[in-house]
Amino acid sequence: MGRLGGKIAVITGAASGIGLSAMRRFVREGAQVLAVDRDGDRLEQAVEQALEQAANAGGDAMGFTADVTQPDQVERAVEAAVERYGGIDILLPNAGIWGTVAPIEEYPLDTFRRVLELNVTAVFTTMKYAVPHMARRGGGSIVITSSAAGVVGIAGTMGYSTSKHAVIGTMRVAAVELAKQGIRVNTVNPGPIDTPMMRELESGFFPEDPAQGAAALQSTTLLNRYGTAEEVAELILYLASDESAYCTGGVYMLDGGAQLA
Repeated sequence: MGRLGGKIAVITGAASGIGLSAMRRFVREGAQVLAVDRDGDRLEQAVEQALEQAANAGGDAMGFTADVTQPDQVERAVEAAVERYGGIDILLPNAGIWGTVAPIEEYPLDTFRRVLELNVTAVFTTMKYAVPHMARRGGGSIVITSSAAGVVGIAGTMGYSTSKHAVIGTMRVAAVELAKQGIRVNTVNPGPIDTPMMRELESGFFPEDPAQGAAALQSTTLLNRYGTAEEVAELILYLASDESAYCTGGVYMLDGGAQLA
C-alpha cells in the first residue's frame, strides 16, 4: 500500500502545474482523488494520464469540471467526492492565478479583485464545504498553496503577493479552529517553479525579452534554478500523509533559498 493508501483527496487546479503533479503523485501513492479544474478538456487528459502512469498502484482519480469562484460549483465538487469515494481526508485548494505585473497606481482594480477572488475567497469556500466531511472521517490534512511571495514583498505584484499573504492568515485561523476536529492545516510556499505561471512572470517582468526574465528569476534563488512542480508535490505529499501527523499551522518554504538571496 502506498503512502496515501485508503485516503480520499480533493485537489483544485488539478489540470496543470503543481496541482497536476500533486494529483499524479497522490494517485501513485494509492489515493482516491477528485481532481477539479475549470478546463474540462485538459482535466480529462490529465486524469487519463495519471491513471495510466499509476496503473496497479491502487489509486484512482475522477475529473470534475468546476469554477472554484462559484460556491455552488465548489459544493457540488465536494459532494461528488463524497458520493464516489465516501468522504474526504485530504484537501488541496491549489487553484490560483498570477494577475499582472504593474505598479500600484497602474494595477487594474478588476484584476486585483479577480486575483483575490480565486486565490483567497475560493480557498475559504473550498474549505467551508469540505471540512464537515473531513471531520466526519475523524480528521485529515489541508494543504494550501501559498508562495514565497506570501512572506516577502515583490514590487509590481500587488494582487498576487497580497493574496498569498492572505492565505497564510487563512491557514493559521483554520489550524487553530480545526485542531479539535483532528484536521491539520499548513501552507506550502513555492518560489520560482517551472510551471506555465512562470512564463507569465517572465514576460510580465521582461516583456521585451522573456528569456532574460527566466535567467533573472532563476538568479533570485540561492540554487540558481527553477524548482519543479514534482519537487513541490513531494512536500505536499508529506504534509498530506500521516507522516506529518505533528505538523499544523506551518509555513513550508520551497523556494531554493530565494527569501535569503
